[in-house]
Amino acid sequence: MNNYKIVLADDHVMLRHGLKSIIESNDGFEVIAEADDGAELLSLLHKVTPDLVILDISMPKIRGIEAAAEISKNFPAIKTLILTMHKGAQYLHHALSAGVEGYLLKEDAPKEIFTAIETIRRGNKYISPLLSSGLTDEMARAYQTGEFKIMSTPLTLRERQVLKLIAEEKTNKEVAELLNISLRTVHHHRASLMQKLNIRKTAGLVRYAIQKGYID
Repeated sequence: MNNYKIVLADDHVMLRHGLKSIIESNDGFEVIAEADDGAELLSLLHKVTPDLVILDISMPKIRGIEAAAEISKNFPAIKTLILTMHKGAQYLHHALSAGVEGYLLKEDAPKEIFTAIETIRRGNKYISPLLSSGLTDEMARAYQTGEFKIMSTPLTLRERQVLKLIAEEKTNKEVAELLNISLRTVHHHRASLMQKLNIRKTAGLVRYAIQKGYID
């Protein structure tokens, strides 16, 4: 049987290396590549084809949930497992809405990582015990069967990147430099965000970004 191929994406190098060591201690699993952030991960997936991507939520450039949504859209054969410290229900909801197959808390990881991987490998949804124990039976069944859906955001990937940086109090000039786009393009995306979301002020964009889990 071929090894089950995994890519790790987390901006903490030591955590990635530790996780890789744990995963590869089990025969049949292989970490074939690593990424520091969501943008690097999406670029990497044009070069390698893993069975599973394990990724954090709080990564620079493109956050984990945004990256997971892009993977679900553009690489549907690749499964995704969020590995995070975030216990808030909104993070779980948005992750599952983005199309992830699993959501594992880092504090559960030492004893649950292989259970999570095998559950996803069999085609089922996985939710960390610390979170699933707080769900109603009906909600748990909906998550496990993939029936739970949240209306997807109308925003493009670039708009979500701009929104995240605006919410982090970056100026238009800083947004342009960080995303390597023109100042005019930043103004265009800001106007588009406000129109799509029916928001008139920057403070409203910040509140929306926090509610949707784009920033911590």
